[in-house]
Amino acid sequence: MLRVAVVGSGPSGCYTAQSLVQLDSGVCVDVLDRLPCPYGLVRYGVAPDHEKIKSLQNNLRAVLEHDRVRFIGGVQVGPGGVPAARLRELYHAVVYCVGAATDRHLGIPGEDLPGSWSATQFVSWYSAHPDAVDGGFLRDARSAVVIGVGNVAVDVTRMLARGLAELSPTDMPQAALTALAASRVTEIHMVGRRGPSQARFTTKELRELGTLPGAGVVADPAELAPDPGYTDPSALPAPQRRNVEVLRGWAESPPADAPHRIHLRFFLRPVELLAEQGHVGAVRFERTAPDGHGGVTGTGRYEDIEAQLVLRSVGYLGVPMEGLPFDTKTGTVPNLAGRVLREGVVTPGEYVAGWIKRGPTGVIGTNRPCAKETAMSLLEDAPLLAARDVPQDTLTALRAAGADPVEWTGWQSIERAEAELGASLGRGVVKLPDWQSLMNAAHSKVP
Repeated sequence: MLRVAVVGSGPSGCYTAQSLVQLDSGVCVDVLDRLPCPYGLVRYGVAPDHEKIKSLQNNLRAVLEHDRVRFIGGVQVGPGGVPAARLRELYHAVVYCVGAATDRHLGIPGEDLPGSWSATQFVSWYSAHPDAVDGGFLRDARSAVVIGVGNVAVDVTRMLARGLAELSPTDMPQAALTALAASRVTEIHMVGRRGPSQARFTTKELRELGTLPGAGVVADPAELAPDPGYTDPSALPAPQRRNVEVLRGWAESPPADAPHRIHLRFFLRPVELLAEQGHVGAVRFERTAPDGHGGVTGTGRYEDIEAQLVLRSVGYLGVPMEGLPFDTKTGTVPNLAGRVLREGVVTPGEYVAGWIKRGPTGVIGTNRPCAKETAMSLLEDAPLLAARDVPQDTLTALRAAGADPVEWTGWQSIERAEAELGASLGRGVVKLPDWQSLMNAAHSKVP
C-alpha cells in the first residue's frame, strides 16, 4: 500500500486525495492540516453569506470520509511542528497543498498606519479563523476604502454594507456579527487603478452589490468613459462585457438615498495613506489613464478619499516552507507537473498542487485539473516510491514529533459544539473563533 501525506485540507488538498484514491486502489492518503478544522479557504475564505459556495464543504467532506483517506488536523509542518524531513520519512510521498498564505503589499507610504489592513485580515476575522486578530476594524470608522476590484474586494465591500438581519443567519462569529451590526460606516469606496473592463470580479459577485437592502451603488459615467472597452464593449470577452453592462446600468440610474452608499471607482492608483491623529484618515490617489497597451499611466492629478478604514485587496502571495525550494518572484515552489524541482532536478517523493504550485489564480474548480496532474505524476513514480519502508502507525509518530493530532471524530465534535453555540444564541451554526475553544471542543468526549 502506497502511503501519501497531503499537507493542506482545502480544495487542492482534498482534490489531490480524491484523484489519488480514485486512480489507484493501492493508495492510502493522510490529509494533514495545521488547523483542527478541514476545508481551508472554503471554511475560512468564502464569505459567510455565500451559502451555495460554502456548500462545497459537502463535496470535500465526501473525500475526507473515503475509507482510504484520513483527516488529521492539528499538525504543523515545519518550525514549531513536525519537521518536513521527518514527514518525508513517515510517508512514501508528500504533496504540499498549502496555498498562498500572505498578501501582496502596495508598497506606498502610510500603508502600515493603524486602520490599514489587508482584506485577508478582515476576512479572517469575520470568518472566525483562529489566527485572526480583532483589531477593532470598524471602531470610529465612517468611511471605508477598499483597494482592488476582484471578488475578495467585492466580498468585503458587501460585508460592510450588510445589516444584522442579513448576517445573523450566517455562521459568522458572534463578536464580528455584533461589531458589523453596530458599524457606522456609511460610505464605501471600492477603487481600481485600471478601467471597468479590466476589473477581476465576476458579474455574479458584482450584481450582488445592487441587491443589498439599504445600499445604493454609485458609478460615475465620466470615470468609466476613458476605458475603450466601456465605450465599445463589443470586442470584449463575454464576462467583461457583462460587467460593463452592469456598471453602465448603475451609471445611468443614480441610486436613491440609502443608509450605505457603495462607490465604484476606476482609474485611480493609490500613492499614499494619509494620517490623521496617528490613524489613517484618507487615501491619496493619482488619476490614471489608459496607455494604449492594456496598462495605465499617471496623469499627475490627485484625489484624496476620506477613510478611517482601508482594506487592501491586491492579491495573494505564497510563502516559503521549511525544506522546500521557493521562487520568490512567483511565490511558488518550482515544479514539473507537480514534481518538486531542486536546482532544476526532480526530487522523488515531493509534490505540490494548488496555488503553491501555480500561483494564486483561478477559481475553486481550477484546483481539480491541477490536483489531478500532480496525482498522475505521483502515481507514475509509485514503483520507485513504494520500495522504501515507512511506519504503519503514523499517528504515534506524529505525536512523537510534537503534533497534537485531531482526527475526524475531533472535527465532528467541533461541528457539534458550533451547532450548540448557535442554538444558545438563537442562531444557526456559529463558528468557534479561537484556538482554545476549537481544541477544547475537538478533545471533548461525546456524552
